[in-house]
Amino acid sequence: MVKLDILSDPICPWCYIGKTQLDRALESAGNPFQIEWHPFQLNPDMPPEGMERAVYLEAKFGDPTGAQAYEQIAEHAKMAGLEIDFAALPRVPNTIDAHRLIHWAGIEQRQSLVVQRLFEAYFRDHRDIGEHDVLADIADGAEMDAGVVMRLLASDADVEDIRKRDAHSREMGVTGVPTFIVGQRHAVPGAQPPELWAKVISEIEAGADFGEEDDPSATRH
Repeated sequence: MVKLDILSDPICPWCYIGKTQLDRALESAGNPFQIEWHPFQLNPDMPPEGMERAVYLEAKFGDPTGAQAYEQIAEHAKMAGLEIDFAALPRVPNTIDAHRLIHWAGIEQRQSLVVQRLFEAYFRDHRDIGEHDVLADIADGAEMDAGVVMRLLASDADVEDIRKRDAHSREMGVTGVPTFIVGQRHAVPGAQPPELWAKVISEIEAGADFGEEDDPSATRH
């Protein structure tokens, strides 16, 4: 297996598109990857309670609707088979707790499922994934112990670790997400089409050296 590290944020539409396109390639071309998801907050300075979306968009784009800024993203989402109603999205959450849930899901080998459920909860179901009960519900749907997750969320468990990992990625030069790192060597930035992933998979199967995952103690990104 080849390690595929993915840096993303569950409120990043490009990350949702990127995962969808990767999944499509894996379904058709096979999956040679051992996938691990890593935290990267789009808004690391977001208040813990989040922010009203109109206020956020006004501050970021000078437009409380963000219509022009999201027009291209909506087009790419549609091409990927995703219908995202950006106007219906809830307040913009701080995603530190969502990243904690992703981390805990990794311990139980449920990371990709939880990441998918977070994307769907936010972009499809318009739920506030900064709310602990929403995160516990997502955990329950992924067959994790929702009661344990609620107790962990009420604590500071792994908060500092998530922040350090996020900061480490920035120190290593990551400036945006999604960023895919193949075999701990090759960085693939952005939401790439299924055809590119099919080509990478084909090259791996043909014996290209992308770095096989044979050291479980390898440094995480």
